[in-house]
Amino acid sequence: MPGPTFSILDIPFSYRGSWLDISPVIAEKTYAEDLHLVSHQTGMHPVLRFLPLHNDHRATTRTTATPSLLTWHHEHDDTLRIEATYQSAGTIRVRGTGLGLRLEAAATTLTPFSGSYFYRDPVDDAYVLTSYETGRRYRITARTPATIRTAGLEALGRADRHLTLPAGRPWEIAIEEQPATRGTPGAALSFDDTVAAAAAQFAAFVEAIAPWRGEATPAAELAAYVLWSATVNPAGFLTRPGVLMSKHWMDKVWSWDHCFNALALAGGEPALAWDQFQLPFDHQDPAGALPDSITHSEVLYNFVKPPIHGWALRRLRPRLDLGRDELAGAYRQLAAWTRFWLDHRRTPGHPLAHYQHGNDSGWDNATTFDHGRLIETADLSAFLILQLRELAAIATDLEQPGEARQWQKTADELRDALFAELWQDDQFTARSAVTGRSHHSRSLLNLMPIVLGAELPDDISAALAKRLAGHLTEHGLATEPVDSPDYAADGYWRGPIWAPTTVLIEDGLRRAGHHELADTISARFRALCEKSGFAENFDAQTGVGLRDRAYTWTASSYLILAAGHGRSPRRGSGQER
Repeated sequence: MPGPTFSILDIPFSYRGSWLDISPVIAEKTYAEDLHLVSHQTGMHPVLRFLPLHNDHRATTRTTATPSLLTWHHEHDDTLRIEATYQSAGTIRVRGTGLGLRLEAAATTLTPFSGSYFYRDPVDDAYVLTSYETGRRYRITARTPATIRTAGLEALGRADRHLTLPAGRPWEIAIEEQPATRGTPGAALSFDDTVAAAAAQFAAFVEAIAPWRGEATPAAELAAYVLWSATVNPAGFLTRPGVLMSKHWMDKVWSWDHCFNALALAGGEPALAWDQFQLPFDHQDPAGALPDSITHSEVLYNFVKPPIHGWALRRLRPRLDLGRDELAGAYRQLAAWTRFWLDHRRTPGHPLAHYQHGNDSGWDNATTFDHGRLIETADLSAFLILQLRELAAIATDLEQPGEARQWQKTADELRDALFAELWQDDQFTARSAVTGRSHHSRSLLNLMPIVLGAELPDDISAALAKRLAGHLTEHGLATEPVDSPDYAADGYWRGPIWAPTTVLIEDGLRRAGHHELADTISARFRALCEKSGFAENFDAQTGVGLRDRAYTWTASSYLILAAGHGRSPRRGSGQER
């Protein structure tokens, strides 16, 4: 089966393990007129432009895409087409039937530090484009006899650099991304067999992670493709296979996004799931802090992300066959991450930890931060309580009862301080880590302690559930209520619906016993994705996808919720601790 079809405007055409994609998106919120070959090594860089030709003029085409085949169709004659498929993570095959193709360097100027250089290799007559931006070479080899016209060979400075495959007789080329020299090529399958092999690889992936899919979960295969196609092989600072948040401009791994991808993969791809969970911990600093984000060529430590890792690990452990050494390593990592917050993010004399900026919370511009940036928030304490409980559970499994008791004691103290100091007037407040002054906000962030589930006192649990219902639109949970004066339809964390908050809250509601509200939230978010795809976030009133429209944590959140759909309504999303 070819798999789901999708719009190339929303989701790039890519392949598991590849750092390449084909898309019109060439920079943040920037759509080119034509599709480009884009690389995500050393950043996001357009490398080659695909210009379909008919009778030596630009052809007006429409595109169709499946996981294994991208096709440009002539607008008036469907027999005239160009097709592309991935032979491997670094090689793309392209063929034309009736249409020609001009393959142009995206960079038009070569300087000593930027741009592309184009030449013909006398060793094997391949055409090679070098790119300063990606630090790679792109070898273009004709696989069928063809009269290829070129421009800009060996040109310096500003020049048009392209090759043209004329319309008429069929043609086929291979485009290979290489670090320096070409390896010895193996025997290549035919184009059609290459398409079939890519389709089979994707089908196996879908079957592994979503064997439960059916009519009630119609977006499961497309969600799986978003994950599969955004996966890259180890390179640069990614020390293991990684699922980028997107192969658009959000081409990084942020240190809480990865948890949702790990959870979605755990059932069928446990090794890949564990790699996702471990990626930020590979760059944990000596104080225990995790980086803000990781990508091919940079690791950022200027902010952190919220400590949801204990919550995630509690859900992952029953689904992964972790050996004692792996569990002990994860325990040391999680303990150091927790001590970072307790040792370095508590004002002297304050029992509660604080964020230093909205970015630390993952809710960059939420209204909770309007009255100050260095604040003690209820969500942070709730996540730390869950993390401390998980540390206690792992310590028990590792036969370290003394450490388990200490983690439980610290969790109890933090829980008591949370309720005593931030629960005011039937709601959680935020408090300045500098002045101690409290302030209220209507942000959904203040309701995140629902993640504590059954650990919440009944009155607090009921009050949170009631306020959560007030954030519900027909599409899901708005991060700022639509009747708030601070609501903004495309306000990032000041209104739009987000996937991770939906999953965290749905899970907490179930563990708190609010099953009907959890069911409603899950159903509305799943319907939203089935209608609007897997955008970074969504307009809370219209359901329109916003910003990056191929976001993996959104696809993963759909898969997490869809996998749970149809189980007993009394189910818990994790173990009831």
